[in-house]
Amino acid sequence: MVFSAYHISETQETQVPAKPNILFIFADDLRADALGYAGNKIIQTPNIDQLAASGIYFKNCYVMGGHHGAICAPSRAMLMSGKSLFHVYDELEGVHTMPQHFAENGYETFGTGKWHNGAGTFEASFQKGKTVMLGGMSDHFKVPVRDLDANHKLGEPVTKGFSTDIFTESALSYLDEYAKGDKAKPFFCYVAYTAPHDPRSPREDYIGKYPEKEIPLPGNYKPVHPFDFGEAQVRDENLAPWPRTPDVIKATLSDYYGLISHLDARIGDLIQSLKEKGLYENTIIVFAADNGLAVGSHGLLGKQSLYEHSMKVPFVITGPGIPKKRSSEALVYLLDIFPTLSQIAGLPKPEAVDGQSLAGVISGKSAGVRESSFTAYRNLVRAVRDKEWKLIRYPDRDYTQLFNLKNDPLELENLAGKPQFKQREENLKKLLAQWQKETGDTVAYTAKTILPMQYEPEKFKRTMDKNQPKYTQEKYWND
Repeated sequence: MVFSAYHISETQETQVPAKPNILFIFADDLRADALGYAGNKIIQTPNIDQLAASGIYFKNCYVMGGHHGAICAPSRAMLMSGKSLFHVYDELEGVHTMPQHFAENGYETFGTGKWHNGAGTFEASFQKGKTVMLGGMSDHFKVPVRDLDANHKLGEPVTKGFSTDIFTESALSYLDEYAKGDKAKPFFCYVAYTAPHDPRSPREDYIGKYPEKEIPLPGNYKPVHPFDFGEAQVRDENLAPWPRTPDVIKATLSDYYGLISHLDARIGDLIQSLKEKGLYENTIIVFAADNGLAVGSHGLLGKQSLYEHSMKVPFVITGPGIPKKRSSEALVYLLDIFPTLSQIAGLPKPEAVDGQSLAGVISGKSAGVRESSFTAYRNLVRAVRDKEWKLIRYPDRDYTQLFNLKNDPLELENLAGKPQFKQREENLKKLLAQWQKETGDTVAYTAKTILPMQYEPEKFKRTMDKNQPKYTQEKYWND
């Protein structure tokens, strides 16, 4: 078996069976610290927490960034291709994807939920598909979804709801069908939820599950972001008025946590189904998300920044041969998952990927696969971090932030420009240039035209998108 070198964990005697099943669960706009296992004392996520306890979770997993405000699309393109931000674009046309690789190597592939990378590439990537939502978001109660038809084409959309339920039910239906079949091939089942992406409209029985008055503000809460870096009015930032009051952030977090707990409950149903059908013991389960979210941190609501809350994502892997109750400080990306799963499953190494297999980290043979990580957002922001320090650069504002993440994980004290940290800042500046050269990023450290940082967000006018249901209209738009 190709993966035989990886077979035994430090705490287990179980070998990884040849060709384990894969259940890949992907959340939408879920920040890494909005989960119980990550230390959040408010939210209840027992099923995801149990996944983390039964395997290994990565504390420093990142999406590399985005070319535009809809970070979800490039994030998913990187996940599916194993390529970095500057080597792949949203539509994935002609790109060899992770489910294609598994299908070519003896797997039955099924997908349900959000697909933000073009209908044609879903059809090329999956052998089976049901309840597929093309695009970035929708009203959770009215989701336009399509099924793969007999001609292997996604049909016309029909509206169903609630998003978390319909995607789960489709995955459960697939698992039931698979269990009743001959199981000649292992499965690769991809379940891509749209929760907890806005609208902040939990199913009715999850509204108020977390009383607003009991929810603490983020430790880096601010009423407004302290300066304009070019995305003050990007779509996500329109979801609450400026300045962000404590009441509106607590209300937002209440609904956000409700969406997450509903998601957790349905993930529990997927795990229970595997167990009831005798599939659990031979299934690798991955839980991750496409990007983080500010939800009040640094005066922001969205993911269009390079702060930790927006770029860091949850990543858990568990299953046969995976060590239990482990965590890793390794600096990793979502694009590492493709080569990692390929090695775990004993598949040939995928060609032309930028991601690194984390098999050695998972087995405990190595501490990491890179010494630093790099993130980018449009031409507006660049960032680089090592194990302790982080530099964020705003080229067209000629502004730098320097944070000691070890002492200041909330990124509150900017140390840039202080004489005692001059050498540290210079070293990270060089590291940033090195990353840009290696990835093909051509944005200059300082733009030719420098724009002002001052702005007046209290004068902004908000525009509501068409996907906001009555609940969110009444709660967040009657200002």
